[in-house]
Amino acid sequence: MEKNVFVYALSTCVHCNNTKKFLQEKGIDFDHLDVDKLDGEERDKAVQEVKKYNPKLSFPTLVIDGEKVVVGLQKEKILEACGK
Repeated sequence: MEKNVFVYALSTCVHCNNTKKFLQEKGIDFDHLDVDKLDGEERDKAVQEVKKYNPKLSFPTLVIDGEKVVVGLQKEKILEACGK
């Protein structure tokens, strides 16, 4: 079954870009949000969302099916959480 994968990222973050590339290479569909490209209220809202899953507010933060959270490019954990 396809997992719902969401990546909170920064457009300038090398680990974020590598994580998105890794997901693409593994054929894992995902949506993402580059938090640094948002402004004002939109950015504040996104930051609060990330803090819900990852209080340290580090990137990338991956949320799988709204409950499993993987912080950083941890390939094994990402694959396991995505059922690959």
